[in-house]
Amino acid sequence: MADISPSPALVEKLVYANRILYDQGVVDGLGHVSVRHDTAPDVFMLSCNRAPAMVSPRDIVCYDLDGEAVSSGAERPYLERFIHSEIYRARPDVVAVVHSHSPSVIPFGVTGNRLRPIFHMAGFLGSGSSHFEISDVAGDTDMLIRNRELGRALAQSLGDCTCVLMRGHGSTVVGTSIEQVVYRAIYAEVNAKLQMNAQGMGDVRYLTTVEAGLAAATNDSQIGRSWELWRRRIGPIES
Repeated sequence: MADISPSPALVEKLVYANRILYDQGVVDGLGHVSVRHDTAPDVFMLSCNRAPAMVSPRDIVCYDLDGEAVSSGAERPYLERFIHSEIYRARPDVVAVVHSHSPSVIPFGVTGNRLRPIFHMAGFLGSGSSHFEISDVAGDTDMLIRNRELGRALAQSLGDCTCVLMRGHGSTVVGTSIEQVVYRAIYAEVNAKLQMNAQGMGDVRYLTTVEAGLAAATNDSQIGRSWELWRRRIGPIES
């Protein structure tokens, strides 16, 4: 395996991602964000079992695609690290992953309704989210992705979508950078809230697939502006 010492800049960016997601109300004491290693594509970086708002650079651990730690650290890992490992295994295009329980998304997972782009900021949703039903794989469970088998099934349900809804649990969003996946996790929650409100008013005219693609491309070119705002709200990160 290549040298697994990650770039300090990437570690810092991952710490900011954790804190931004908390600041924006996407995660609370639970939820997590990871990033693929910058020089070892079969390795990803994820905090140890820590509340996102409390994550610091020393909490970041490197894992292989079996979800096993390959860097030093005695802290307990997240139970659901297999969400990340199996998505990275199945999707070489994915560079970052967010798993959250953001509240407005939950009703879509339990009703089987898809998230669909109701405004241009959610163009990344394209033709909609996918859906994961854990009972189809493992019967009655505590709903958590505790092992590779469940992680693999979740990755299969994600398919080539950017977001998969998990009944009675939350959602997982993927992206091609930390900045992009944080943006998508934030706006998946915003879109869910707006979509519920609009559905109560009558028929909804969602963005078409072409409109969504064009909007997503434009938004991707502007993510840096939002990232800098969110990062500034957090302030300096202590080492």
